[in-house]
Amino acid sequence: MGISERKKREKEQRRKEILDAAETLFFSHGYDKVSMDAIADTVELNKATLYLYFKNKDDLLAGVVLRGIRILRRKYTECAETQVPGMTKIALMGHAYYRFTREHPDYGPLTKFYSNRDYSEENPCAAEFRKECQTCRMILRNAIQEGIDDGTIRNDLNPFLISMYLMVTFQGILSLEDKWKRVIEAEGFSHEDFIREFARFITPAIDAQASKKKPYFLEIKDLDSYGFFGNEPIEIEFPKRKRSIETTKKK
Repeated sequence: MGISERKKREKEQRRKEILDAAETLFFSHGYDKVSMDAIADTVELNKATLYLYFKNKDDLLAGVVLRGIRILRRKYTECAETQVPGMTKIALMGHAYYRFTREHPDYGPLTKFYSNRDYSEENPCAAEFRKECQTCRMILRNAIQEGIDDGTIRNDLNPFLISMYLMVTFQGILSLEDKWKRVIEAEGFSHEDFIREFARFITPAIDAQASKKKPYFLEIKDLDSYGFFGNEPIEIEFPKRKRSIETTKKK
Protein backbone atom coordinates (compact mmCIF):
# COMPACT_ATOMS: atom_id res chain seq x y z
CA MET A 1 0.00 0.00 0.00
CA GLY A 2 1.37 3.39 -1.01
CA ILE A 3 1.66 6.36 1.32
CA SER A 4 -1.15 8.29 -0.38
CA GLU A 5 -3.47 5.28 -0.20
CA ARG A 6 -2.66 4.72 3.46
CA LYS A 7 -3.33 8.39 4.29
CA LYS A 8 -6.63 8.23 2.45
CA ARG A 9 -7.73 5.17 4.43
CA GLU A 10 -6.64 6.78 7.69
CA LYS A 11 -8.64 9.89 6.85
CA GLU A 12 -11.72 7.82 6.02
CA GLN A 13 -11.34 5.91 9.29
CA ARG A 14 -11.03 9.13 11.27
CA ARG A 15 -14.10 10.55 9.52
CA LYS A 16 -16.05 7.40 10.43
CA GLU A 17 -14.98 7.68 14.07
CA ILE A 18 -16.19 11.28 14.20
CA LEU A 19 -19.55 10.30 12.66
CA ASP A 20 -19.85 7.40 15.14
CA ALA A 21 -19.32 9.79 18.03
CA ALA A 22 -21.75 12.37 16.66
CA GLU A 23 -24.38 9.69 16.04
CA THR A 24 -24.11 8.34 19.58
CA LEU A 25 -24.35 11.82 21.09
CA PHE A 26 -27.23 12.93 18.84
CA PHE A 27 -29.18 9.77 19.68
CA SER A 28 -28.51 10.06 23.39
CA HIS A 29 -28.94 13.79 23.99
CA GLY A 30 -30.61 15.27 20.92
CA TYR A 31 -29.04 17.41 18.24
CA ASP A 32 -29.54 20.78 19.96
CA LYS A 33 -27.87 19.67 23.18
CA VAL A 34 -24.69 18.39 21.52
CA SER A 35 -21.79 20.74 20.82
CA MET A 36 -18.81 20.38 18.51
CA ASP A 37 -16.65 20.52 21.64
CA ALA A 38 -18.42 17.44 23.04
CA ILE A 39 -17.91 15.57 19.79
CA ALA A 40 -14.25 16.56 19.66
CA ASP A 41 -13.74 15.42 23.26
CA THR A 42 -15.38 12.06 22.52
CA VAL A 43 -13.00 11.29 19.64
CA GLU A 44 -10.07 12.91 21.49
CA LEU A 45 -9.41 15.56 18.87
CA ASN A 46 -9.12 19.29 19.18
CA LYS A 47 -11.99 21.17 17.61
CA ALA A 48 -9.79 22.67 14.90
CA THR A 49 -8.98 19.18 13.64
CA LEU A 50 -12.66 18.27 13.72
CA TYR A 51 -13.41 21.12 11.33
CA LEU A 52 -10.99 19.63 8.81
CA TYR A 53 -13.48 16.78 8.38
CA PHE A 54 -16.83 18.48 8.91
CA LYS A 55 -17.55 22.16 8.32
CA ASN A 56 -20.13 22.39 11.11
CA LYS A 57 -22.61 20.43 13.18
CA ASP A 58 -25.19 20.45 10.38
CA ASP A 59 -22.72 18.59 8.17
CA LEU A 60 -22.39 15.96 10.87
CA LEU A 61 -26.16 15.68 11.16
CA ALA A 62 -26.42 15.15 7.40
CA GLY A 63 -23.81 12.42 7.59
CA VAL A 64 -25.70 10.61 10.35
CA VAL A 65 -29.14 10.69 8.69
CA LEU A 66 -27.52 9.56 5.44
CA ARG A 67 -26.48 6.39 7.23
CA GLY A 68 -30.08 5.72 8.20
CA ILE A 69 -31.62 6.22 4.76
CA ARG A 70 -28.97 3.95 3.24
CA ILE A 71 -30.00 1.17 5.58
CA LEU A 72 -33.63 1.61 4.51
CA ARG A 73 -32.69 1.71 0.82
CA ARG A 74 -30.85 -1.60 1.16
CA LYS A 75 -33.89 -3.17 2.79
CA TYR A 76 -36.15 -1.87 0.00
CA THR A 77 -33.74 -3.17 -2.63
CA GLU A 78 -33.83 -6.64 -1.11
CA CYS A 79 -37.63 -6.60 -1.29
CA ALA A 80 -37.61 -5.34 -4.89
CA GLU A 81 -35.27 -8.14 -5.98
CA THR A 82 -37.53 -10.83 -4.51
CA GLN A 83 -39.26 -12.88 -7.24
CA VAL A 84 -42.84 -12.24 -6.13
CA PRO A 85 -45.83 -10.28 -7.54
CA GLY A 86 -45.86 -6.51 -7.19
CA MET A 87 -48.55 -6.54 -4.51
CA THR A 88 -46.42 -8.86 -2.38
CA LYS A 89 -43.40 -6.61 -2.84
CA ILE A 90 -45.40 -3.69 -1.47
CA ALA A 91 -46.30 -5.74 1.60
CA LEU A 92 -42.65 -6.75 2.03
CA MET A 93 -41.54 -3.12 1.81
CA GLY A 94 -44.09 -2.10 4.40
CA HIS A 95 -42.74 -4.79 6.71
CA ALA A 96 -39.15 -3.74 5.89
CA TYR A 97 -39.93 -0.17 6.89
CA TYR A 98 -41.51 -1.47 10.10
CA ARG A 99 -38.39 -3.53 10.87
CA PHE A 100 -36.18 -0.54 10.15
CA THR A 101 -38.03 1.61 12.69
CA ARG A 102 -37.76 -1.14 15.31
CA GLU A 103 -34.14 -2.11 14.66
CA HIS A 104 -32.95 1.51 14.34
CA PRO A 105 -35.47 3.58 16.33
CA ASP A 106 -33.27 6.67 16.62
CA TYR A 107 -32.83 7.37 12.92
CA GLY A 108 -36.50 8.17 12.31
CA PRO A 109 -36.88 11.12 14.72
CA LEU A 110 -33.47 12.51 13.78
CA THR A 111 -34.25 12.25 10.06
CA LYS A 112 -37.58 13.99 10.57
CA PHE A 113 -35.82 16.75 12.50
CA TYR A 114 -33.22 17.09 9.74
CA SER A 115 -35.78 17.14 6.93
CA ASN A 116 -37.60 20.06 8.55
CA ARG A 117 -34.45 22.18 8.70
CA ASP A 118 -32.91 24.50 6.12
CA TYR A 119 -29.71 22.63 5.39
CA SER A 120 -26.85 23.64 3.12
CA GLU A 121 -27.19 22.56 -0.50
CA GLU A 122 -23.39 22.46 -0.71
CA ASN A 123 -23.07 19.66 1.81
CA PRO A 124 -22.23 16.46 -0.13
CA CYS A 125 -24.02 14.35 2.48
CA ALA A 126 -27.18 16.41 1.98
CA ALA A 127 -27.05 15.75 -1.76
CA GLU A 128 -26.54 12.04 -1.14
CA PHE A 129 -29.40 12.02 1.36
CA ARG A 130 -31.81 13.48 -1.21
CA LYS A 131 -30.58 10.97 -3.79
CA GLU A 132 -31.15 8.03 -1.43
CA CYS A 133 -34.64 9.27 -0.55
CA GLN A 134 -35.47 9.53 -4.23
CA THR A 135 -34.16 6.00 -4.78
CA CYS A 136 -36.41 4.64 -2.02
CA ARG A 137 -39.42 6.35 -3.58
CA MET A 138 -38.56 4.98 -7.02
CA ILE A 139 -38.15 1.43 -5.71
CA LEU A 140 -41.62 1.59 -4.17
CA ARG A 141 -43.10 3.26 -7.25
CA ASN A 142 -41.59 0.62 -9.55
CA ALA A 143 -42.99 -2.17 -7.39
CA ILE A 144 -46.45 -0.61 -7.66
CA GLN A 145 -46.08 -0.44 -11.44
CA GLU A 146 -45.06 -4.10 -11.44
CA GLY A 147 -48.21 -4.90 -9.51
CA ILE A 148 -50.33 -3.00 -12.01
CA ASP A 149 -48.62 -4.82 -14.88
CA ASP A 150 -48.98 -8.29 -13.32
CA GLY A 151 -52.60 -7.68 -12.32
CA THR A 152 -52.18 -7.74 -8.54
CA ILE A 153 -52.67 -3.97 -8.09
CA ARG A 154 -55.54 -1.91 -9.49
CA ASN A 155 -54.78 -0.51 -12.95
CA ASP A 156 -56.73 2.72 -12.39
CA LEU A 157 -54.21 4.00 -9.85
CA ASN A 158 -51.23 6.25 -10.49
CA PRO A 159 -47.98 4.62 -9.28
CA PHE A 160 -46.39 7.89 -8.20
CA LEU A 161 -49.38 9.08 -6.18
CA ILE A 162 -49.86 5.70 -4.52
CA SER A 163 -46.16 5.51 -3.62
CA MET A 164 -46.43 8.94 -1.98
CA TYR A 165 -49.64 8.02 -0.14
CA LEU A 166 -48.01 4.86 1.22
CA MET A 167 -44.71 6.47 2.23
CA VAL A 168 -46.30 9.45 3.95
CA THR A 169 -48.80 7.21 5.74
CA PHE A 170 -46.18 4.65 6.79
CA GLN A 171 -43.99 7.39 8.21
CA GLY A 172 -46.87 8.94 10.11
CA ILE A 173 -48.12 5.69 11.61
CA LEU A 174 -44.74 4.23 12.51
CA SER A 175 -43.49 7.47 14.08
CA LEU A 176 -46.72 8.21 15.90
CA GLU A 177 -46.44 10.83 18.62
CA ASP A 178 -46.90 9.67 22.21
CA LYS A 179 -50.11 11.69 22.63
CA TRP A 180 -51.78 9.65 19.86
CA LYS A 181 -50.41 6.40 21.25
CA ARG A 182 -52.08 7.25 24.56
CA VAL A 183 -55.40 7.86 22.78
CA ILE A 184 -55.16 4.46 21.08
CA GLU A 185 -54.13 2.70 24.29
CA ALA A 186 -57.05 4.30 26.12
CA GLU A 187 -59.35 2.41 23.72
CA GLY A 188 -57.61 -0.88 24.51
CA PHE A 189 -55.29 -1.10 21.50
CA SER A 190 -51.50 -1.12 21.36
CA HIS A 191 -49.42 0.70 18.78
CA GLU A 192 -48.67 -2.71 17.23
CA ASP A 193 -52.42 -3.37 16.93
CA PHE A 194 -52.78 -0.01 15.21
CA ILE A 195 -50.08 -0.88 12.68
CA ARG A 196 -51.55 -4.32 11.92
CA GLU A 197 -55.04 -2.93 11.45
CA PHE A 198 -53.70 -0.29 9.07
CA ALA A 199 -52.23 -3.03 6.89
CA ARG A 200 -55.63 -4.74 6.79
CA PHE A 201 -57.30 -1.42 6.04
CA ILE A 202 -55.03 -0.26 3.21
CA THR A 203 -54.57 -3.55 1.34
CA PRO A 204 -58.09 -3.71 -0.18
CA ALA A 205 -57.66 -0.12 -1.39
CA ILE A 206 -54.99 -1.14 -3.91
CA ASP A 207 -55.53 -4.89 -4.31
CA ALA A 208 -56.86 -5.64 -7.81
CA GLN A 209 -58.79 -8.69 -6.65
CA ALA A 210 -60.43 -6.88 -3.75
CA SER A 211 -61.54 -4.06 -6.03
CA LYS A 212 -63.32 -6.49 -8.35
CA LYS A 213 -65.79 -7.32 -5.60
CA LYS A 214 -66.79 -3.65 -5.47
CA PRO A 215 -68.93 -3.80 -2.30
CA TYR A 216 -69.41 -0.02 -2.50
CA PHE A 217 -68.12 2.77 -4.72
CA LEU A 218 -68.35 6.33 -3.48
CA GLU A 219 -69.55 8.80 -6.09
CA ILE A 220 -67.43 11.90 -5.57
CA LYS A 221 -70.03 14.00 -7.37
CA ASP A 222 -72.49 13.16 -4.59
CA LEU A 223 -70.34 15.33 -2.30
CA ASP A 224 -70.30 18.39 -4.56
CA SER A 225 -73.22 19.97 -2.76
CA TYR A 226 -71.16 19.88 0.44
CA GLY A 227 -68.27 21.75 -1.18
CA PHE A 228 -66.01 18.70 -1.14
CA PHE A 229 -64.30 19.60 -4.40
CA GLY A 230 -66.16 22.78 -5.31
CA ASN A 231 -68.51 23.05 -8.27
CA GLU A 232 -66.09 22.38 -11.12
CA PRO A 233 -65.74 18.84 -12.57
CA ILE A 234 -62.36 17.28 -11.85
CA GLU A 235 -60.49 15.12 -14.33
CA ILE A 236 -57.42 13.06 -13.52
CA GLU A 237 -55.27 11.92 -16.39
CA PHE A 238 -53.07 8.88 -15.88
CA PRO A 239 -50.44 7.70 -18.39
CA LYS A 240 -52.50 4.73 -19.61
CA ARG A 241 -55.99 5.94 -19.04
CA LYS A 242 -58.09 9.08 -18.72
CA ARG A 243 -60.83 8.89 -16.15
CA SER A 244 -63.31 11.59 -15.19
CA ILE A 245 -64.29 11.48 -11.53
CA GLU A 246 -67.31 13.65 -12.33
CA THR A 247 -68.79 10.99 -14.64
CA THR A 248 -67.76 7.86 -12.74
CA LYS A 249 -70.68 5.44 -12.45
CA LYS A 250 -71.53 3.13 -9.62
CA LYS A 251 -71.02 -0.45 -10.69
